[in-house]
Formats: sequence, C-alpha cells, structure tokens
Amino acid sequence: MRYWLIKSEGDCYSIDQLKKDRKTPWSGVRNFQARNFMRDAMSVGDLALFYHSNASPSGVVGVARVCSTPYEDVTARDKNDEHYDPRSYKLYEEARKNKTEFVPVWMLVDFEFVKKYPRMVSLHELKNDPVLKDMVVCQKGSRLSIQPVTKQEFLYIEKIATK
Repeated sequence: MRYWLIKSEGDCYSIDQLKKDRKTPWSGVRNFQARNFMRDAMSVGDLALFYHSNASPSGVVGVARVCSTPYEDVTARDKNDEHYDPRSYKLYEEARKNKTEFVPVWMLVDFEFVKKYPRMVSLHELKNDPVLKDMVVCQKGSRLSIQPVTKQEFLYIEKIATK
C-alpha cells in the first residue's frame, strides 16, 4: 500500500462533498507528474490525506481511498468543461478519423470517502513539526496536486488530527 496527499480547493470540492458523494473521479489534473502518480503508481486501496488548498488556513482535513484503477479523464475532451484540453481533443479526433487506437493524455482514479478528521492539521502545523519537515507539501514551491506521503507521515498526521 502507498500513501498520498491529494489537494482540492475546499470551495471547489471539499471533504464534505466527498462524504456526501461517497466517491468521485479525481478529474481535471493537468500536471504530468501528478497524472503519472495516478496512472503508474496508485493502486486500489491506497490511502490519501485530503488537503484543502487555497484556504485560510490550508491543511489536511481527512482521508480518502483509491477505489479504481486508472482510466481516461474524459473532461479533457469536453469542450464545455473547465479542464478542457484542446490537444487531447485533437488527438482523440485524429485517432477516430484514422481508425487507430486513442491513447489518452490525461488519466484519473476514483477516490472514496474514508473519514473527516475532527480537526484540520494546518500547513503551518505541518511545516513547523520537525517530524514532518521532509513532506513534499512542506517544501518551498511545492504546488503539486498529488504527492507521495510516507507511511510514517500518514500515521503521524492521523495521530495529531484525532487528538
């Protein structure tokens, strides 16, 4: 099992919305490294810290679980979606026209709700805790929406979020 941190703006898609929906496709990721994590490294059953970004404060608010294998993020080909990618649409249309296999550029996995923490563990807390100083989210300039987390980091955050 691997551990992750997934970021979402709380006013865009929150832990409460995931709890209500029970599961959701993690669509709209348009960073190749984050896509590669979903496509190549995530497995059904992996756990992810759910992080509200661009909030005041930002921080870890709960846990989600990977509940699907990777598949195409079709929002990339939807001209009406805010995450539309013209290149993906063009590649899809070319494959259809030429009757060749379409290899999607953007992939996703589904996440299911596991739990909401009793309290947020803020980015400030994460950065100021010596145990967590090496977390990717604590590194200067770290903006990646999907990040690996060690088992030790995950368990430590679980402990302080449920105190």
